[in-house]
Amino acid sequence: QVQLVESGGGLVQAGGSLRLSCAASGSGIRINNMGWYRQAPGKQRELVATITNADRTNYADSVKGRFTISKDNAKNTLYLQMNILRPEDTAVYYCNAVTITARTYWGQGTQVTVSS
Repeated sequence: QVQLVESGGGLVQAGGSLRLSCAASGSGIRINNMGWYRQAPGKQRELVATITNADRTNYADSVKGRFTISKDNAKNTLYLQMNILRPEDTAVYYCNAVTITARTYWGQGTQVTVSS
């Protein structure tokens, strides 16, 4: 089992910044890829950014140049630095991990609200 706990969400004005964190735990589990997804009210969950165990990153077009995904392997923590936030970035943000055996795990989500 992999446990993922997100933190760092909150209320911010448009143009502001937030940094999300996702702490991963679980013994004997090898994680292959990790990522951030988000779900706005009435919409489907969508990919925000992913990072592989080789540190290759991928971003949704809507966040390119504004968001940065990174991880600290020593701390088993995934980050999402979000800059120049827009009201349309308002959503619940979920951390995701995929193991080398292709099992997928999700965190409980953290709310990000961007006011105009």
